[in-house]
Amino acid sequence: MDKLWSGRFSTNSAKILEQFNASILFDKKLYKQDIIGSKIHAEMLSNIGVISFEEKNYIIGGLDKIYQEIEDNEFNFKIADEDIHMAIEKRLVQLIGDVGKKLHTARSRNDQVALDLKLYVKCSNEEIRVLLLDLINTLLSIAKEHINTIMPGMTHLQHAQPISLAFHLLAYCFMYKRDVERLVSDNDRNDYCPLGSAALAGSPYKIDRMFCANKLGFKSPTFNAMDSVSDRDFVIDLLYSISMIMLHTSRFAEELILWSSSEFNFITISDSFATGSSIMPNKKNPDVAELLRGKTGRVYGNLVALLTTMKAIPLAYNKDMQEDKEAIFDSIENVTICLKVLNSMLKEITINKDSMLKKAKMGHLVATDLADFLVQKKNISFRDAHHIVGKVVAYAESRGCDISELDESELIKQDSNLCGAKEILDLEKSMNSRDSFGGSSVNRLKEQIKIIQDFLNEQTK
Repeated sequence: MDKLWSGRFSTNSAKILEQFNASILFDKKLYKQDIIGSKIHAEMLSNIGVISFEEKNYIIGGLDKIYQEIEDNEFNFKIADEDIHMAIEKRLVQLIGDVGKKLHTARSRNDQVALDLKLYVKCSNEEIRVLLLDLINTLLSIAKEHINTIMPGMTHLQHAQPISLAFHLLAYCFMYKRDVERLVSDNDRNDYCPLGSAALAGSPYKIDRMFCANKLGFKSPTFNAMDSVSDRDFVIDLLYSISMIMLHTSRFAEELILWSSSEFNFITISDSFATGSSIMPNKKNPDVAELLRGKTGRVYGNLVALLTTMKAIPLAYNKDMQEDKEAIFDSIENVTICLKVLNSMLKEITINKDSMLKKAKMGHLVATDLADFLVQKKNISFRDAHHIVGKVVAYAESRGCDISELDESELIKQDSNLCGAKEILDLEKSMNSRDSFGGSSVNRLKEQIKIIQDFLNEQTK
């Protein structure tokens, strides 16, 4: 019997239980965090006199050797070891003898796994933030080049009002900005070290939890040992934040799919980020954007799965919580590749400005401007103005043209109050007339660009 906890048991575990119970096949991903946490724990034990200075050095030297073995793919992960914590501890004892058995003094696998996972989440949070900032920077660069690229702004996927491509892309910049801020908030809220909570009630040893927290990069130890080993809020927080990132990415991907179709022809996706058909040689499919959209459902599933797992678990630690790791590992891996791919694809997209402008001349995008003209210049109520312009739109439809193509005499025939209105039926003037804070005018776009640029500068200091 080779289990580190086997003293209380008289028979070996069933083979099928080993397979069912073990997490080593996926939690081995936490080896760096486990070794870092163990080294700091050993330092603390030495500082308080539980182990000697020499024993600490033996332990740290052994852990360094194990780290290198794993890095060099020379470490033998065995399902019988159950998890990464026991696998490393068993190897440590093989390397340095009984001194290695002292490492687990004043801690439990409960606070050990909480620490490892929290360190992993903390690091992943920062890596995702960096990718988001890179993506925002790419979007901002494209936006700066297309402040005057006019396109149809839509509601209900119907042409609504003229905007610029810059205005549209800046909307996504602000979405992703909120995602970065959400990640920052997640990190700040969960920046507490669980090491030293032990199984659930703390330790009888005079441990120095503040030392461990500081050395491991946390602002403080956690405040309640039972909460510390039971808590997976920090995992759920990151799963939610990733879900929001993927929500925004999926919406953008949907628009890229539409924009790349022949019906829109707003953009051309590079051959490097498109695929063909096995049967139709004419096809160029936006598979990358479709996968970005599709992976969002997978990420949502991970969030809901862990919420469901945690919803009825009594305090403190329960084995159910082992199900947290595959969910968060999968979501982190997917959001990471999605952000990298989207960023790379955007850098190679071709913007079809003429096609955007052509589509902006369809759908009567300046109709609201005509109504506003009647309100502002002719003192007509907006409801009455709305009715008058509706008649103008119907007339243009009957002629098979856009209202911007009607001449002055045709406008006046619909209503005499439209005298002098022709000059306002200009797409660029329409776009720039919306000069309220946050609006589509060039002046307001420059303000929005500065807000995003200042945010990027602040985040990358």
